[in-house]
Amino acid sequence: RRSTIVTSQLPLDRWYEIIANPTLADAILDRLVHNAYRIDLTGESMRKQRSPRASETAQA
Repeated sequence: RRSTIVTSQLPLDRWYEIIANPTLADAILDRLVHNAYRIDLTGESMRKQRSPRASETAQA
């Protein structure tokens, strides 16, 4: 009855490369993705927008 938030910079289709055992990868992804809400973020990093160095680089 609780929520779990899982974040990753690695796309789901690349998890099979990282988790060498395909059966284990299937089991993990099935449990994480089943009945899940997925939010795929795109665009520029918010850190880059807020970073003082980023604004210096943009002005140069």
